Amino acid sequence: MTSHETPLFYDDLEGTRLEAWKLLTRGVADRRSAFHTPTIATVGLEGAPRLRTVVLRAAEPSARLLRFHTDARSGKVAEIARDPRVGVHVYDARSKIQVRLDGVARVHPWSAPRAQASWEASRPQSRAGYAQAPAPGVVISAPHEGDVREGEGVENFNIVEVEVTAIEWLYLFHAGHRRARFVWEGERLQGEWRASWLAP
Repeated sequence: MTSHETPLFYDDLEGTRLEAWKLLTRGVADRRSAFHTPTIATVGLEGAPRLRTVVLRAAEPSARLLRFHTDARSGKVAEIARDPRVGVHVYDARSKIQVRLDGVARVHPWSAPRAQASWEASRPQSRAGYAQAPAPGVVISAPHEGDVREGEGVENFNIVEVEVTAIEWLYLFHAGHRRARFVWEGERLQGEWRASWLAP
């Protein structure tokens, strides 16, 4: 598709929702994709928003799930335990597409089967970061004190799954921008997406 061709999803709400999930799914495997490293927002323990970039490890459209890895000692684990509501944001400057997602996060410790499977699939250099001491975010007196040490810190390895409850889409296009919102209505596994166009 050239920059002037109208994409198939342009005026199609269902096509737009499917395109959002397609981009997220592609981002799991494609390290060059903007969707590989989304920003996640949590509610900080003091009540202020907290933002950080994560690496997207899985996207499951049928289950409405996103997954990323984290250190059990990181601030986001405590924040999610206190308030599981999260926001996820991605902007791809090349395609001029922004996707924002609302969701409910759940942390799985290293002992959980899903976390164990993710650990086994991780590369050795990724595992090494969880052996770091002191914990992420702790004040240190010199930069080298935070260097990754030898070993594997499996006990510090957690996965976070985000159950997506809403998707907001923005596509910037020369012929007219398109913005849409999709809200999940119903139970976790039984429900449907309510879709609507929004003014850009």
